[in-house]
Amino acid sequence: MKRVVVTGMAGITSLGETADEIFAQFHVGKSGICYMPEWEQYVDLRTKLAGQVKSFQIAKHFNRKVMRGMGRVALMSVISAENALQDANLLDSALLKSGDVGVAFGSSAGSVDAISEFGNMLIDQDMSKINATTYIRMMSHTSAVNMTVYFGLKGLTLPTSSACTSGSMAIGQAYEAIKYGKQTIMIAGGAEELSAAGAAVFDVLLATSRMNDHPEKSPRPFDANRDGLVIGEGAGCLIIEEYEHAIQRGATIYAEIVGYASNTDGQHVTKPNTEMMGRCMQMALKDAHLDASQIDYVNAHGTSTDQGDIAETQATARILGRKPISSLKSYFGHTLGACGAIEAWLGIEMMNRGQLVPTLNLDEIDSQCGDLDYITQQIRVSNTNIIMSNNFAFGGINTSLIFKRVT
Repeated sequence: MKRVVVTGMAGITSLGETADEIFAQFHVGKSGICYMPEWEQYVDLRTKLAGQVKSFQIAKHFNRKVMRGMGRVALMSVISAENALQDANLLDSALLKSGDVGVAFGSSAGSVDAISEFGNMLIDQDMSKINATTYIRMMSHTSAVNMTVYFGLKGLTLPTSSACTSGSMAIGQAYEAIKYGKQTIMIAGGAEELSAAGAAVFDVLLATSRMNDHPEKSPRPFDANRDGLVIGEGAGCLIIEEYEHAIQRGATIYAEIVGYASNTDGQHVTKPNTEMMGRCMQMALKDAHLDASQIDYVNAHGTSTDQGDIAETQATARILGRKPISSLKSYFGHTLGACGAIEAWLGIEMMNRGQLVPTLNLDEIDSQCGDLDYITQQIRVSNTNIIMSNNFAFGGINTSLIFKRVT
């Protein structure tokens, strides 16, 4: 068994593209949620809120030729990966094309614009909007494939498309690929682009927030007055590496991945299952050879839905006890395929900075939620060495990752 560490990190969020930018916003309680006036055209769409990335840096070398097969989700993915590789001091390394580097990356789907191009054909019998790149931009593995082409990767390609666990599952599968000696380095994470269609998925289930006049007050994970989730977008990427290789090349090590587990409920497509959520956490602890008492903080899935928050927190309390917990979705909204990667990245940052970020808008804890140490109001200074990051998806797919500080 190989030890597995994180040697590079980057991402794109509605609050910025660097950890320093994002933490500055955390410190002042800034939300990345905004009102979407362009969604007013969808008369039956109840929610008009989103965690929109209004701009992100695109380097000059991303010319038309480079980007022709990239929709927005793939572009954010490749840019976050390039920044993470730069952070890991691997961007110009010959290793990238050696076959020793692979990619595990996911999203719920490809770009909505490309999907609509095929929709135009099916609905209007008009193929005029379809071109040679339409499918490449639409396919669920568009991010992973664009990375292999852009960086010239010749190792494993593990695309994950499991809705809200796409990013966390990618990190977990990358961890296992290195742990069992299949690869030396993996580019891992997830991304999602914003669309009204993405909001509609949850809107028809009556699971979205309708605080359209007060975007800064929603979502409200674990709060008694929460009224549903808010959709977001972004990307998160970790460079995951075999420990001895990282030491040998003098890499900065941000954290060690010591545990990962994934399971499925096998019961209902959308209804969360607290028993199986808890079992997934137990499996991650077993993989890490840790006792529940050793977990210092839990980065929750925390979507701000009625059933989801209750099921998750009850499972967490039952398995781990009264642990410190918070949800970053209160700042970014639910970034779907990106959330597990963004939360892993910023969870590691929290651990290394000794700063546990509170859940925004958590004013009155729902009495039905589990008995946990909910972090509220302000950043908590804490000597944190081991954290757990949990994500749960439609289809009853559960993931749990455990990160350890390397001292």
